[in-house]
Formats: sequence, C-alpha cells, structure tokens
Amino acid sequence: MALPFFYIETYDSSTSLIPLNEETSKHVVQVLRMKVGEQLNLTDGKGTLLTAEITDANKKNCVVKVKATSCKPSAFVKTSADKQAARKTAIAISLVKNASRFEWFLEKATELGVTEIIPLLCERTERQYFRYERMNGIVVSAMLQSQQTWLPVLHQPISFKEYVQQTSSSNDVQKMIAHCEEGNKQSIVQVMKAGASMYNILIGPEGDFSKDEIELALKQGYSPVALGETRLRTETAGIVAATLLCIQ
Repeated sequence: MALPFFYIETYDSSTSLIPLNEETSKHVVQVLRMKVGEQLNLTDGKGTLLTAEITDANKKNCVVKVKATSCKPSAFVKTSADKQAARKTAIAISLVKNASRFEWFLEKATELGVTEIIPLLCERTERQYFRYERMNGIVVSAMLQSQQTWLPVLHQPISFKEYVQQTSSSNDVQKMIAHCEEGNKQSIVQVMKAGASMYNILIGPEGDFSKDEIELALKQGYSPVALGETRLRTETAGIVAATLLCIQ
C-alpha cells in the first residue's frame, strides 16, 4: 500500500527532523489517525521525495524524522540524467468567466505534467479577479494526487501584451499560439522541435484572441497552431495542448 503523500514548502537537508504545519498535522493525526512510528512521504515540489517517520503525533505540530531521501525526475522525463524535466512546458492561458472551469484546467494540467502556468489578461478576457492562494492550493493537491514531486509554477495574471513581449527569444524555446482565425496553421506535433528545451503556447479567451494580439504574437516569433477540427472552450484547448506537449 502506498504511503500517504504530503507537501512541504521548504526542505532543509541539514536537519532530519521536520515539523509539519497545522493543516498537514491535523490531516495526518486526526483524519488518517497515524501514530508514532508510522511512515509517510513528503515532497517540496522541487523534485525531492522524502520518506519520513512520525516521532511526535501532535495534531497541531506533528514532527517527522527523515529516513530516506531521493530526487525524482518529472514523470515525463525520458532520462534520469537530469532530475529536472528535460523538456519544460509553459501554458499561457486566458482567465475565463467561470472560475471553476479554470480550476479544472489547473488540476488536469498539473496531473499531465505541465511545468509552468501563466494566467493571461487578454482584450476579450471577461474575468480578471484571481484568487491566487486557492488556485495554487488546487495545483498542490493535483501534484500530490498524481504522485509527482515537481510543483508547476503558477504565476500571477499578466496582460497578454506584456507577457508576449517579455518571452524568451532563445533558439531552444518553441513558441506557439493557438487561435481560431483562418490562415496557415500546423498541428502542435508538426511544429514541435526535437531539440527544444521548452515549449510555450498561448491559449486565448472565450471569443478568441483579437487580430492585434495574434499579429503581435506572430511578430514575436510565435508559430500559429491548430488544436483540431472543432472549436474548443478555453480550458479544453489548454488541456489538449498540455496533453500533446507533455505526452509526445
């Protein structure tokens, strides 16, 4: 049976004793009814996997002792030579009017192995209020549920123009934009470069990107891509892109 899996924000390798926060302590001691001597797994979201043993089963300040430490690569890394993902995937996606749909996207994108999520404020974005703590909590929960040790970086919302203008122009970053306008577009698989260390894709709002936004992205070196033959909701488009980029 798999050991229970929990998240700690920081890990100091110089000490073997780790005090868990009150929320985690309560779950370990009061909900799971774990006792001194029982073991659990911890991760700091940076690739570290710890196996620890409970030394003080206090429901407010549970303390565990590290028994074993390892560094795990992303679930989608084809080689263990680098503990960080050999291929990073950044999805810059517009916020949507229905917050629960965006939360669903965050959960599923995390499960798939996306490494970076950037909420965009586009010309046609309807919702601009963003509850960061809640959203990041969903990302943490999805990481634990999917038994991963790498926590995706969730950014604060940023305007489309500002983000596109600041994105890297490095040759090993493959930049793409998925839009609904007519034109010459390829599939993501056709555009993907074998040597790219990072894939960066833009996903638009309900109503799509404006013509000005599309033009700006193309000028900044983004390649236009198609996500299939049907018109997708924003969050669905994000998951299709995440699946194609992470699983290939």
